[in-house]
Amino acid sequence: MCIRDRHKFEVGYSKPFIMRTDHLPFPMPERKHSLEQKWVDLTFMHWEVDPDLLRAHIPEDLEIDLFNGKAYIGTIPFRMENVRPRKLPSVSFISNFPEFNIRAYVTKNGKSGVYFLTLDAQSHITCIYAPYAYSLPYRYSKCNFQSNDKGGYKWKSIRKKNGVSLNGESFSKGILLKAEKNSLEEFLFERYCLYVNHKGAICRAYTYHEPWKFRIGEVNIIENTLTESYNLGVKDLLKPELVHVSEGVEVLTWNIESTEEEGNE
Repeated sequence: MCIRDRHKFEVGYSKPFIMRTDHLPFPMPERKHSLEQKWVDLTFMHWEVDPDLLRAHIPEDLEIDLFNGKAYIGTIPFRMENVRPRKLPSVSFISNFPEFNIRAYVTKNGKSGVYFLTLDAQSHITCIYAPYAYSLPYRYSKCNFQSNDKGGYKWKSIRKKNGVSLNGESFSKGILLKAEKNSLEEFLFERYCLYVNHKGAICRAYTYHEPWKFRIGEVNIIENTLTESYNLGVKDLLKPELVHVSEGVEVLTWNIESTEEEGNE
């Protein structure tokens, strides 16, 4: 199946509308997507990590994706908005919540994606449903998230179970950017699927959105025991090597599907 320049999606109660797909590295599934959501007000903080230490957190059937021989992880505070099943309306107290995740970059059968070490969120329903339906490692945290007056955001999470926390503030600067071809930013941003270990099998969920738009950012991190808890060999957890700030994207996601048969195709 070839990648098409345009594709029709039925979103919410509206009529089908055209969304671009010429930027995608692989086609989205022909079947209908299952969820709609927005990822908004994101701060992307990235560190280079020791691949051997990262390996302990990644299923053996996934390959760690490297950029110029280096492995990275991203710690990302942001807000989820209007999370809802396809064609259903959002419900304010269920569909909107802060989320703080840590993601690694992996690949399987030629399709680069992300693998989440954790997704800390202030949503009891998500923290119950997503592990059940998608095997995503959601953990409940008390989260505070607000905009600041410098084009960025203030964020704080405290995991209810053990007090693991991320606390800081981001600032954006400069012009709005898109990732250049073959750049580190393209490697980190332009990924259109995620992987999970579901009942002992590696599964993939496709995620559609338009190309990321972002600004270079700076952060002031007060505490980061969230990233520290994964022992990834990061030298300074208060000073990311890369910071980007984005207003976000609208996202369509599909149910997970097994990758086990792909190697035999």
